[in-house]
Amino acid sequence: PVPTLSGGEAQRLKLAGFLAEAAKSASASRQAVSRKGTLFLFDEPTTGLHFDDIAKLMRSLRKLLDAGHSLVVIEHNLDVIRAADWLVDLGPEGGAGGGAVVAEGPPEQVREHPTSHTARALREYAAAMDQVHAVGEAPAPYRARAAARRAPRDEAIRIVNAKEHNLKQLSVDIPRGKFNVISGVSGSGKSTLAFDILFNEGQRRYLESLNAYARSIVQPAGRPEVDAVYGIP
Repeated sequence: PVPTLSGGEAQRLKLAGFLAEAAKSASASRQAVSRKGTLFLFDEPTTGLHFDDIAKLMRSLRKLLDAGHSLVVIEHNLDVIRAADWLVDLGPEGGAGGGAVVAEGPPEQVREHPTSHTARALREYAAAMDQVHAVGEAPAPYRARAAARRAPRDEAIRIVNAKEHNLKQLSVDIPRGKFNVISGVSGSGKSTLAFDILFNEGQRRYLESLNAYARSIVQPAGRPEVDAVYGIP
């Protein structure tokens, strides 16, 4: 059912359906269309995706290319940039300092540009990729330090039994005054937790602090499906 999907998952489901239909029709008439495929434009398609989902996205885009289509992608993700056949780097800065082509060509050629910010990022990423980072069980001292870093409950935002969309009685503490990251694969409930629970609850409480007239002209936020939320400033 659609209400069980996260917001990002629902959007990508629509896109996946379109891509599947386009790939299906292109495959059936590949010989007829030859080089006259569709031009697809994407604006930062990796936003909000887990790394594993980005890999799936890249495989999907490659299938579109194999079917004879063309792709133009606006993207900051360095893995996507490195996989491009042709890279156009604009700049040299943003705003009034932009609007010019800094470099263009295959990523391996562009990354040698002496002043491009994208080139520098590609060089640094390539150097970092030479280091292999093993992932395994954290040693006991690290686990102890991580436990010590957890904020006391009176210094954290507490969410109790959240059941919004696909969240399954989720309870979590989010420390205030810290840099918090919500991670997980596509559809795991990241945007539901951040926006449908935290944002909507904070907005709803703010509106309750206004007078009756102000509340009457402002669209109220929906009350999320959660037993309790504590500690929202």
